[in-house]
Amino acid sequence: MSYQVLARKWRPKTFREMVGQEHVLQALINALDHDRLHHAYLFTGTRGVGKTTIARILSKCLNCEAGVSSQPCGSCSSCLEIAEGRSVDLIEVDAASRTKVEDTRELLDNVQYAPTHSRFKIYLIDEVHMLSTHSFNALLKTLEEPPPHVKFLLATTDPQKLPATVLSRCLQFNLKNMPPEQIVGHLGNVLEQEMVSYEEPALWLLARAASGSMRDALSLTDQAIAYSSGKIDEAGVRSMLGSVDLGYVYELLEAVTEGEPAKVLETVERMSQHAPDFEGSLDELLSLIHRVATAQVVPDAIDNSWGDAERVAGMARTITAEDAQLFYQIALNGKRDMPMAPDPRRGFEMILLRILAFRPDVAADQPSGTGSLQTVPTPTRAAGEGSVPVKKSAEVSGSSHVMSPTTSDRPGPVEPLAASALPAVTSGQFEWKNLVTENWCHLLELLGLAGIVYNIASHCELNSRDGTSLEFVLDNAHTALFNDSHSDKLGLALENYFGTSVGVSIVPGQCRGETPAIRLQRLAAERQAEAVAAIEGDPQLQALIARFDGELDHSSILPTDI
Repeated sequence: MSYQVLARKWRPKTFREMVGQEHVLQALINALDHDRLHHAYLFTGTRGVGKTTIARILSKCLNCEAGVSSQPCGSCSSCLEIAEGRSVDLIEVDAASRTKVEDTRELLDNVQYAPTHSRFKIYLIDEVHMLSTHSFNALLKTLEEPPPHVKFLLATTDPQKLPATVLSRCLQFNLKNMPPEQIVGHLGNVLEQEMVSYEEPALWLLARAASGSMRDALSLTDQAIAYSSGKIDEAGVRSMLGSVDLGYVYELLEAVTEGEPAKVLETVERMSQHAPDFEGSLDELLSLIHRVATAQVVPDAIDNSWGDAERVAGMARTITAEDAQLFYQIALNGKRDMPMAPDPRRGFEMILLRILAFRPDVAADQPSGTGSLQTVPTPTRAAGEGSVPVKKSAEVSGSSHVMSPTTSDRPGPVEPLAASALPAVTSGQFEWKNLVTENWCHLLELLGLAGIVYNIASHCELNSRDGTSLEFVLDNAHTALFNDSHSDKLGLALENYFGTSVGVSIVPGQCRGETPAIRLQRLAAERQAEAVAAIEGDPQLQALIARFDGELDHSSILPTDI
């Protein structure tokens, strides 16, 4: 007797034999048991999740000679014919090979005729999204109002390509990818009944390689049985899939955590002797870092499917949460760059070296004279020199070196000009008699104004003072939103500050000197120039740029007080 592949041999024959997809099965079982049947069903999902299998089981349920129910007998002629693929009343169509409108019209010519000997004539159209626009148009009327003896079962991996007119005429069921836990459980059951010995870690490798497809998992299992001469072990499956032994991944993460580049490169060298899939190895590293980060937040949530929960918990204690996030981000960005590397191994090594280079506590401990990297210190100038501290942080993506800015909502009170011989401006010390055009900008920051009134006042120049009355000139370019109430509100703020009645008039005109707004812009430009100069003159940063062929993004540099 010829061998039957596992994917076909173990295809479910009833809803009770299905693994997963409970949300779909429950709806279908209830509809069948309560005789609430629709004329068209659409099953969507990726390959190997059970679309065609569910459609065939549903066909048995509809045409079983024992009656319509969610549990077909499986022994009547109708059930047997459907199971063996020879039922004349179940018309299976591969839309990928019958895309023309003539094919669809030919298919529908026989719709009006009753089934040969079954209860319903069922049209199962697989990959229905492959039909042409004209084919869909030819199908629409029949799909909406078919004869009572006709049911349509449609399946597709790409529902986005179906016209809305088709979707609106069907009951749509979205099948989910199978989680690895379900696949492992099913594979274990299958192998036990097939009397094939296996190691559970090998099943987890197969389940993850299947990417949510039970059919792919069974096909890979067939391949693994043949590869390992009738048994399934972890080493054989890893070799077959080209995946790396997890022991190497643990060693790499530990070496990176300890800051030992020599050990990292030596581990990669040993890995390369087994011809691994380095992109797959990077995925394993990302998965391990994710598990470590999860263990740091919720220790009880460690996945022990690999039997390594204790080792992961130990890593979670030795790796800081910040480092775990840094490792993950650099590795994830590196995955994007892997296809551009000269070869996978070099790309993998560079990702690990990049993690070492930009891990702050490791880089800071190594002298630059030995070719290692140092963190970039924050440059400041001595107090009283009119300088502004500059905060710098580095984020690396690919070969670029970008300086990340820090921002605040609004600048704080502005300090007096160093060159002024005027009295210092501090709350409780600014006296009315000292108010002149040159220090109006300092007083403005003490009044507590906000919004449009602050905006108007910042574009005003103090023109004259007569007793307790002040006259301001508002820059012509900022008069669009000005009204008389702004003068009153500015006057009220001045009265509250000085404790005396103050008259305020604001007239549009051409400012002769520097308004507070212009002064702030000038000071900001000066601070920005200082920040750029400090960044560009930093020797450690220049070493980083030269080492990684980086580029400084000037637009991302901001002083800390902006």
